[in-house]
Amino acid sequence: MVRIEAIPLNKIRRPLYRQNDQAKVAALMASIREIGQQEPIDVLEVDGEYYGFSGCHRFEACTRLGQETILCRVRRAPRSVLHRHLA
Repeated sequence: MVRIEAIPLNKIRRPLYRQNDQAKVAALMASIREIGQQEPIDVLEVDGEYYGFSGCHRFEACTRLGQETILCRVRRAPRSVLHRHLA
């Protein structure tokens, strides 16, 4: 089951580093400032912890804007699914 929820940015772990396109981050910041976040990022909820593997540009844009939360599409998963994402 998938749910949409605003989750505090500091509660989302991002275990895989990704270099973001700063022009894209700046464009997203302008858009989010003007109309808000339109598309949730995808996160896995594993044992009550949140893990983000996509939405890197939106995550950085919201962080740089000083937002406390980010809109997420949350999917609950067992630890085995998390391990597959980390492999």
